[in-house]
Amino acid sequence: MLGTNELYLTGLKVKWDKIEQHSYLRKISAIRELDEMSFNTPVTFFVGENGSGKSTLLEAIAVAYGFNPEGGTLNYSFSTYDSHSELHDAVRLVRSFNKAKWGYFLRAESFYNVATAEEYYSRIQGIPQHYHEKSHGESFLSVIQKNFDKNGLYILDEPEAALSPQRQLTLMLEMSKCVKNDSQFIIVTHSPILLGFPNAEILSFDEGAIKPISYEDTQSYQITKMFINDRRQIFRHLFEKLD
Repeated sequence: MLGTNELYLTGLKVKWDKIEQHSYLRKISAIRELDEMSFNTPVTFFVGENGSGKSTLLEAIAVAYGFNPEGGTLNYSFSTYDSHSELHDAVRLVRSFNKAKWGYFLRAESFYNVATAEEYYSRIQGIPQHYHEKSHGESFLSVIQKNFDKNGLYILDEPEAALSPQRQLTLMLEMSKCVKNDSQFIIVTHSPILLGFPNAEILSFDEGAIKPISYEDTQSYQITKMFINDRRQIFRHLFEKLD
């Protein structure tokens, strides 16, 4: 397992002079307060409400590292829609002496495009994968199992969107194998299952700043626990607003 000083990415810095004064990035509270960030564990989670900036920063990290904005390996160069922000131009990644031998950027929202590219490249290699012949979840997990390996850097954006709770546990198993073999993960998620990964650091983008948070203090955990313990009370409180 990688130590803090052996992580492939140990942190980042944001050069705000590279970002336009009227950029929407300056309106995202957690992003505009960010000058630098450190990564301290092999698994780091970004959590927060929609629009809090977590996926925007994750994408900037991936693109600054050299990944295709839509996902895939460092060798992928396809593009179907150019939607990534200018933040990657301002992000300066802090790397250790240790270099990853492999890597993958996987985002649920553009997975169809990645699966199409995977099928294309697999046919060239003579080992066609036929991802589009499988269900969304099955193909998503197949890409993970095919591409996750030791000594890798893996950046995932809301992988739970494609996976059932049971398959999320399978993903955690794949992650554990990789972490034990010197891999690093940076993940955006709302999943209370994934957030429970042992010894991971969780960074919250809520309340206008990026700060560490405990698993039990995440909204994903608290709302899920509340729902499971007393869903009838939640329904009464929620639906009474309709009366």
